[in-house]
Formats: sequence, C-alpha cells, structure tokens
Amino acid sequence: MKPYSEMTADELKEELAGLKKQYHKIQALGIHLDMSRGKPSQDQLDLSMGMMDVLSSTDDLTCEDGTDCRNYGALSGISEARQLLGDMMENNPKDIIIYGNSSLNVMFDTISRAWTHGIMGNTPWCRLPEVKFLCPVPGYDRHFKITEYFGIEMIPVPMTPTGPDMDMVENLVSSDAAIKGIWCVPKYSNPQGISYSDETVRRFARLKPAANDFRIFWDNAYGVHHLYDDRQDYLIEILAECKRAGNPDLVYKFSSTSKITFPGSGIAAVATSPNNMDDFLTHLRHQTIGHDKVNQLRHVRFFGDIHGLIEHMRKHADIIRPKFEAVEEILERDLGELQVGTWTKPLGGYFIMFDSLPGCAKDIVARAKKAGLVLTNAGATWPYGKDPNDSNIRIAPTYPSLEELIRAMEIFTVCVRISSAEKLLQEKSA
Repeated sequence: MKPYSEMTADELKEELAGLKKQYHKIQALGIHLDMSRGKPSQDQLDLSMGMMDVLSSTDDLTCEDGTDCRNYGALSGISEARQLLGDMMENNPKDIIIYGNSSLNVMFDTISRAWTHGIMGNTPWCRLPEVKFLCPVPGYDRHFKITEYFGIEMIPVPMTPTGPDMDMVENLVSSDAAIKGIWCVPKYSNPQGISYSDETVRRFARLKPAANDFRIFWDNAYGVHHLYDDRQDYLIEILAECKRAGNPDLVYKFSSTSKITFPGSGIAAVATSPNNMDDFLTHLRHQTIGHDKVNQLRHVRFFGDIHGLIEHMRKHADIIRPKFEAVEEILERDLGELQVGTWTKPLGGYFIMFDSLPGCAKDIVARAKKAGLVLTNAGATWPYGKDPNDSNIRIAPTYPSLEELIRAMEIFTVCVRISSAEKLLQEKSA
C-alpha cells in the first residue's frame, strides 16, 4: 500500500470506510486490555517465587558481620546487600545506601530533603524565589510528577539518539543558578529505550553548574534489563567519570530490584560520593532506624551473587523478548509502508516509543480506549502532560500475555491508521 500522504481524498475516504468497519467489529468484541504501565507479567513475577523459600523460621538471620537482621540497625543496609547492589550498579559497596522497595520513593525523599533542608548546607529550595529542573523529553512521567508536586519549574530538554541535547544542558546549567537538577534515565531510557553515548556521559560529568547544589538524578532503572545476550547497550559508569573530572559530588545514582524480583517488595539503592553519603545519612537518621534487613537478606540468599542475578535477568529476557519483537513486527507490517509514524527498536528496558503524525496522539489513545485498550495517557512523557506536538505515545509490552499483546497491537495500529487518515483527509479538504 502506498503512503497515506500520497493518497487522493477519494482514496483516503475509501480507506477510512474500511478501517471504521474493522474498528466497530473490534468494539463489538468487548475487549479489555491494559498497557498503561510498564509492569512485569505474572510469568516474570513467578521467576522470583523461590525467594519465599530461602528464609524460614529455623534459619540463622545473622549477617557475616554479626548483624541480626531481625533487629534495629544497619542504617546503610547490610553489607551483603550493599555488595550485591554494588555489583549490579557497578559501584563500590561503601558508596551505597540500601533502602526499602522503591527507588522512586528514594528520589521523592531526596527532592523533599532538598526542599526543606537543602543540600550539603546550601539554602533549602523552599526559601528560594525560584527552583528549576531540566527534564529530557520525552521522559518518565513519574519523575515529572515529583517535581511538579513540589512546584518546581520544569524545563524540557530535547532527547537525541545519544541522550539529552548536551549543548542545551551545558548552557542552561552553567548560566542559571535556579536550575538545581536534571532527571536522567541513562540506559534503555523511558520511553525511547536508548542509552546515553560515551560522550554524553562524559559531558554530564564535566558540567559546570552555576548552582553549588545542582545534582544529576541518574535513575539507572534498567541497567541489567537486556533483551539479548549478544546485543547489549553499554553505559559508562557516571560516578567514576565524575570523580575523574573533579566533580565527585555531582550525581545521585538510583536503582532497585523492582522489576527484577517483586515491584512491591524489592530493595532500592542510591550510590553517590562520600560527601553526599554523609549528607543523606544526616537526614536519614531522623527518618528511620533502618530499612527491612530481612528482605535485604532474602534477596542476597536468593541470588547468591551478581552471577545469580544476571542469570535471573536472562530468564526475564526470554519472557519479554518475544513481546518486544511482536510489537515491532506488527508496527512494521501494519504501518511500515504508510509513513504515519515512527518507533524505536530498543535492546532492553521496558518500553517502545511511538511517534504519530503531529496532532494525532491524543486521538489515537482515546480511540484505543473506546475499543478496549488502555494506553499511557498521550502527553504523559512531557512535563505537565503537555506534548507540544501531540505525537508521542509510550508502548509498554511487558504486562499482557503474548496473545493479548498481539491483539492489543492490532487494535493500536487500526487506531493509528484511522487518526492519520482523518488528519490527512482534513488537510486535503482545507
């Protein structure tokens, strides 16, 4: 089939008539599918059920250093968990604090502390006339919700195939002391699935912020979430690069096991410089006596070491790889010749990014919902939910079964074709 843009008005009308008949048949099926969030599937959750058996009432819950995991203490986390997460994050265990189940919660707490108490003796953000944050776009909606919650002004920074537009980042960060941070998902980014290039990471490490309390919020959520053994993105380790550049305090690096074990019962961590660690712990001592050490020990005994964790991730990849490939195949089959959208083909992570014709994303998402398919809200990948092009849609392939996913993508492509044909027909009639 030729591209929609090359069709005459009569050809588009004919195409639309056929598509709408197909759409109404889909509606009549009463389908209910939810692809709004990037959640692990039941099969993925089942991979970690053995964690329920690694500890029992007869087990010794004492760590190698004598810490009794049933009791108070170990504010930074047990040493074995710091070692495991250190290996996963490629950081020294001494530079890591282990938290509860959610890295998002750690990020929220970090912003909250900066807001109320400041960073390393600097003025609390709540006392400043304005506070700004850089937001690579499209990006992770929950990052943007945190800064929006605190009333922090968000400045969109365009993403490129190698990461954020670093010319823009460098210029803004060095010229405006009100800019206090930047959100980053550096590996298999949400939603594009791209990874920052070596040059991008090095430029981040060599930033010269106007604000002493500027920090890079480096959310390496998908560091070990590869789809293939033989094709994997590589990411330079940011803390080592910052230390090498003479900027050791520039980064907070976050990660967790949320999509490795159980999202509601994983363990999260932050890796950072000794100075930042001291600042974190100064506040953390007033917040808690320690996080769930029994759960930390459970993770350590389940995986054994980083090799066990990596083997576990291969099992995840075996489950979700066919889903990513199915999405790409259906998009290519149904839309490839029509030139009505573009999409990414990531090697890892949890998402595929789709860009429709400008002005079509909200209509596509709304139309899909009426046919029984719930997608992430159009605009969610931008601060304040406002995509200026109304074109970006995040596809989350992991949660549905493969059969459900194939059905969902067939609904999606019909909706894309209807919205695109209507837009082009409208333009031809204008």
